[in-house]
Amino acid sequence: MIAFTQHNLGKLEELFAELGYRVRYEKGSFRTGACVLQHTKVIMVNKFSNLEVRIQSLIQLLREMDVDMSNLDDKKKEFYKVVRKVEAQL
Repeated sequence: MIAFTQHNLGKLEELFAELGYRVRYEKGSFRTGACVLQHTKVIMVNKFSNLEVRIQSLIQLLREMDVDMSNLDDKKKEFYKVVRKVEAQL
């Protein structure tokens, strides 16, 4: 299981950056969680969400995405595999 730490949030952000997505933390009237803005490569996360919700939201988005692992380096591939295992347990 992935720990809900600032370090792991940073690793998730790096993974999304490697996939070509930009993660932004904004306030707004949207529900807690994260979303991809109208098929762009920008992910909005509610800035008032706690760390656990931020990580779970980003993991949920990864589950819904088609990820091309050929562009990832070995460390990011391994982290992605760990995240996918976490999804299977949720």
